[in-house]
Amino acid sequence: MKPEICPSDQILRMVAGRWKTHILYLLGEDGPARFNAIQRRLTPVSPKVLTTRLRELAQDGLIWRKQEETIPPKVTYGLTDLGREVHNILKAFDTINVTTGTRREDE
Repeated sequence: MKPEICPSDQILRMVAGRWKTHILYLLGEDGPARFNAIQRRLTPVSPKVLTTRLRELAQDGLIWRKQEETIPPKVTYGLTDLGREVHNILKAFDTINVTTGTRREDE
């Protein structure tokens, strides 16, 4: 599909993938968080998958990553301006979900 047909395609591709919307929603609701805090909230996501998704979101400019040179290293993640915009759109989906009752039981 040509980008001019669906300008949202690029953003949709950035958030496509298991756990990505969960991560964006969590960081948008709770603010910046460390890796272990994110993993605890997103159980049963594996550390490997979470690491991959965080890297992808950071590469796409949706989240930022700050590493403090401590022992052990302290890494914090949060939303960029673009990530906050996407979070606001995810929040808008909440309204649709409530009004249409389309929530899936397995999530």
